[in-house]
Amino acid sequence: MCKGHFGGIVLALFLLLGTARAQQAHAPSRAVWTWEEDSYAMLESKQVAEEALTFMQRKGINIIYLYADAFEKRNLIESQPQLYRDFISAAHKRGIQTYALLGSWYLHTERYVLPKYRRTANAMTQRVLDYNAAAAPEQRFDGINYDIEPHLLDEWEDATRPRLLRGFLELTAAMMEAKRKSGQTLLIGPAMPFWWDGITLEWHGKRKTVAEHVTGMTDYVALMDYRNFAEGRDSILSHAQAEMQYAKQVGKKVVIGLEFNKGEPAKLSFYGMSEAAFETEAKKVEAAYHGNAAFAGFVFHHYQGYRRFVGEPVPKE
Repeated sequence: MCKGHFGGIVLALFLLLGTARAQQAHAPSRAVWTWEEDSYAMLESKQVAEEALTFMQRKGINIIYLYADAFEKRNLIESQPQLYRDFISAAHKRGIQTYALLGSWYLHTERYVLPKYRRTANAMTQRVLDYNAAAAPEQRFDGINYDIEPHLLDEWEDATRPRLLRGFLELTAAMMEAKRKSGQTLLIGPAMPFWWDGITLEWHGKRKTVAEHVTGMTDYVALMDYRNFAEGRDSILSHAQAEMQYAKQVGKKVVIGLEFNKGEPAKLSFYGMSEAAFETEAKKVEAAYHGNAAFAGFVFHHYQGYRRFVGEPVPKE
């Protein structure tokens, strides 16, 4: 084989490897919501954390939304911040970002949109900002995802809906202002139902859909787009269309949230389907948004449910 021909082969292989790495680097992110019990288990046991992070690496999950508030009368981010420092450092070493997950069924945080809970809601965010300010760079949260759902309130009715949604916008504005005052750069965004693009609301003199108000205020949104097929009517893509268009327009990001737990009707979740069938639908979404700067990947609901779905349930200690 002549020297020139051999050199050409080496160059071709080098370019091919570089292209593959570039494609991998720009692959859509995959995140997972990890709720109270699972998050605390990971924080309090290095063995549980190691197994969980190994699983995430294996499944291509590169962002974990890790619960960062009180649970069962304890608040580890306040009382034992070193547990968060250790976990986040370990995750970062594996190339996995960590977002603080705020909002809780346990705490009934849907009430945080009400004025009398505003101080509690502000303190929830401030604890994360204070934690980051005191932590080394490799120990800091990369973002915040807050799951505050006013539609879970008993008083969610047509007449009260605008007031409750304005409360959500005020809560969001307070979070973003706290971030600004802190000088930090972590990304902040909510878990947002896809149907908020169908509710129009006037706020601070501007009349837009609730989805547009929220998207414009935050760094990204995790869109709860719970369908198990990508295309057609009532699909993942159809429900994300308005949010994606607006996010692209205003330079923001959308993460598509997908469900893996059992629920009714069946179209809400990939539960009962094969992993191959899920990946087929995910690839359709990725293809549709290829080159769209607003698309920031997927987030799975939730850690336990996704693990059961792929046939690797969380090991019992």
